[in-house]
Amino acid sequence: MKSSAFDIRSFIASFDETWYDDGFHTNTTLEIEIVLEGRGIFEWTERTLHIESGHVVVIPPGISHRFEAVTKVRFGVMHLQRMPEALRDIADRLLRDSGTPKLYALSRIDRDRFEMLFREWLRISSSTLKDKARHFAVWTEMLLLFLHEHSKTDLQAMTITKAADYLRENLRLNVQMADLAELAGMTVSGFRRTFDKIYGMSPKQYQQQCRMQEAKWLLSATDKDLNEIAGQVGFHRLHSFSQWFKSAEGISPSVWRKRQIRTNDNMK
Repeated sequence: MKSSAFDIRSFIASFDETWYDDGFHTNTTLEIEIVLEGRGIFEWTERTLHIESGHVVVIPPGISHRFEAVTKVRFGVMHLQRMPEALRDIADRLLRDSGTPKLYALSRIDRDRFEMLFREWLRISSSTLKDKARHFAVWTEMLLLFLHEHSKTDLQAMTITKAADYLRENLRLNVQMADLAELAGMTVSGFRRTFDKIYGMSPKQYQQQCRMQEAKWLLSATDKDLNEIAGQVGFHRLHSFSQWFKSAEGISPSVWRKRQIRTNDNMK
């Protein structure tokens, strides 16, 4: 009798540039392949796609397909079967109600973050667990949600996300639009239009959002003083940082931090 329990098989696989699948094959599982390093080819009966680091391929069950390396390549692989309803819902969103494979793109930063999560999941899944079924379901849901939240369907995003990564890594700087457009190899107007299409906001708004996320993390997770935090997110004066934070959140950063501490204390 076949088991009806949720099953996930996951691993990281590395191949040299001579590797290829010997012919097409199908799986009974939902297959998700994340290119962690290198370049390759993904092919199914309808299309051939060139894939590279940061690309995510989601393959429904029963699709005949094959992979081939172009350079040394490293994949993070998940095979999902008999998923509970919550996981099926996220998987359906990744497949977008389609019976064909879907190709997504993660930025370099998000690819690195996903790999850290994935490696931690592999470590946990190989451990002796008191509640194995729940661990498997919760971690799988987190990994799928990460892909759903951070991957982009427009593959031009691979170019734009290089600029977005630059903004996230240089919160101290007032980056010029012309420099970002040059980084993406686009005109200023084309870059601004495409960035808005992919992220739903201007590059300036995106950097401000990243600054706020970083500021809140530093306020809640570190004991750094406000002057140091202000400098890390691009403000040379504490007064300017406090005004900016209060304008967005309605309270000063010091009050916001105290509320976080009080909330955490009440939860203990």
